[in-house]
Amino acid sequence: MANIVLGVATSHGPMLSTPWQQWDQRVQADKRSSELWFKGKNVTFDELVDLRRDEKLENEITPEKMEARHTACQKAIDQLGEVVERVKPDVCVIIGDDQRELFHDTNMPAFAVFWGDKFMNQAPTEEEMAKMPPGIAIANWGHSPPEPMEISGAPDLATTMLSTLMEDEFDVSHFNQLPQGRHEHPSIPHAYGFIYRRIMHDNVPPNVPVFINTFYPPNQPTLRRSYKLGKSIGKAIREWDSDKTVAVFASGGLTHFVVEEDIDEMVLNAFREKDDEALMNMPRDRFNSGTSEIRNWIALAGAMADGDLEMSLVDFQPCYRSIAGTGNAMGFAYWNGAK
Repeated sequence: MANIVLGVATSHGPMLSTPWQQWDQRVQADKRSSELWFKGKNVTFDELVDLRRDEKLENEITPEKMEARHTACQKAIDQLGEVVERVKPDVCVIIGDDQRELFHDTNMPAFAVFWGDKFMNQAPTEEEMAKMPPGIAIANWGHSPPEPMEISGAPDLATTMLSTLMEDEFDVSHFNQLPQGRHEHPSIPHAYGFIYRRIMHDNVPPNVPVFINTFYPPNQPTLRRSYKLGKSIGKAIREWDSDKTVAVFASGGLTHFVVEEDIDEMVLNAFREKDDEALMNMPRDRFNSGTSEIRNWIALAGAMADGDLEMSLVDFQPCYRSIAGTGNAMGFAYWNGAK
């Protein structure tokens, strides 16, 4: 039977691949955004400034603090890369989400598993890049290789997972070719590309991309359902008829596009204390927009629950970029070593 030897959870936001001096390029987009959620309510940028005035967030966006947080994040990413290089898993499962890069409202699966032999990771065209918000195009190097790269799937493990998920009453979608998506050339979304580039340094083992629709109502899975999906994935890996070693990754989070450190603290404390019930019972109305990606971490917790690996929190950095508290709280953790 296969053996899960590593778990990795990482943020993947564009700020991680953007010089800190350019973080404020996203603020103009923040001011126009309809995806700013704070304490469970959708608000405007100006409302955020007023609601958070007492927090004195101007003290969080000084050059000194932004530089220190950016530096700490790069160190954490490097550490995760070193762990992956040391463990050298044979196969990986990557739990991430799609932000209308492949799927649209014409077909938005709550859960999907890719089971094909090959897929591509490649940058959008220059014309497509020009349409991206400031700060996104700059960071694209952190998600897409300089030249189109073919990546190997792991169809045997993927089909085993699909069978187990169905037996466990998950009506999961499947696909063996990337759909056209919004770009000219079908490419794996940035949630996965970040791990291939920044954590694996384009030395990518065969892997199974798993998709959770964290972002888009009305079929966002509950936190409990996301955890149970991870449990089923972990079971499938351990029952896979193979002697290969497997790593499971979660990509995304923590709180964004508005940083809410109380939620980050709640999540990380539950991980530290192995309190899976707390993870499943956190207030669902706080997990909208970018913060919704914490579902991927919760699914990873489910996958790791029945093993003997211990979590190590590498770092947590609340990367603010405006006086409204917009930005991305960055988290980095791994599971490795016996109890």
